[in-house]
Amino acid sequence: MKFKNTICFVLMMLCSLINMQAQLLPKYSTEEFEVNSNGLTLYGSLLVPNNIQNPPIVLIIAGSGPTDRNGNNPLAGENNSLKMLAEGLANKGIASIRYDKRGVGKSLDEKLDENTLRFETYINDARKFANFAKIDTRFSKLFIAGHSEGSLIGMVAAKYVNANGFISIAGMGRPFDEVIKEQLLGQPEYVIKKANEILDSLKIGVLVYDAPTYLNALFRTSVQPYLISMFAYSPEKIISELEMPCLILQGKNDIQVKVKDAENLSKAQPKAKMVVFEKMNHVLKDCNEDKESNLATYSNPTLLLSNNLINEIVNFVNKVK
Repeated sequence: MKFKNTICFVLMMLCSLINMQAQLLPKYSTEEFEVNSNGLTLYGSLLVPNNIQNPPIVLIIAGSGPTDRNGNNPLAGENNSLKMLAEGLANKGIASIRYDKRGVGKSLDEKLDENTLRFETYINDARKFANFAKIDTRFSKLFIAGHSEGSLIGMVAAKYVNANGFISIAGMGRPFDEVIKEQLLGQPEYVIKKANEILDSLKIGVLVYDAPTYLNALFRTSVQPYLISMFAYSPEKIISELEMPCLILQGKNDIQVKVKDAENLSKAQPKAKMVVFEKMNHVLKDCNEDKESNLATYSNPTLLLSNNLINEIVNFVNKVK
């Protein structure tokens, strides 16, 4: 009897050890790849769930400025939000692509001329990655998820490539010039007045050559053609034209994009599902309402994503036929 009990105990321990090792093994594989877009090589990461036949795939597009494929920005800090998003989806059986935009991360090109950059450039880049995913027979459905400025890029690209679904994450629901005006409200009156004058000029396509030095980061002459090209796009109009299922995600504690932006998108696309997370901020992390603790999350790569964010995306993707 003792011998039999010993064998049972050893078998139980062996099964437990095997289960523990299985849990430690990654549930997905990572592939680094590159695409050529208008003469420039762009670099991305492809996460593919293990042991799942023909999973759906989500193209994740980063936000504005020098934000890389992981959601990190040297001006704000390392938070790994988009990396966590991709890994969270992979753990739930959904593949993803995320990439460094031109001029950012590994896609940095010293020859890149800021004067020639247009909003359409980023749209075309996104389309290249979307088509890369569409022709890969390993994947069943293509979804495009854009974060912040990437939402506007993504919804245009989604229409062009006829994606199976579109996901807006903290995406603008108004023309970008209106969002900039709102974000500048905390600045001194003379800054607001001058910035609004420049924005109104760019809105009608007229360059401003005498922008003051204190506004150089926003309105240097080399970036103005890009702003003019972006101001021509209305997120409400574009999302209203999408014939695919749409998901609109927004956090109440976002200090860059507001809940009213999500509401605008939802009104323009009534068939879309809108979810507002009580504590989520712009980098997809939960935080308190005060600005100091909010900004602290921008440089905290260990803080997990907002509760239930991954599940909302997974449920949406799995429900689309």
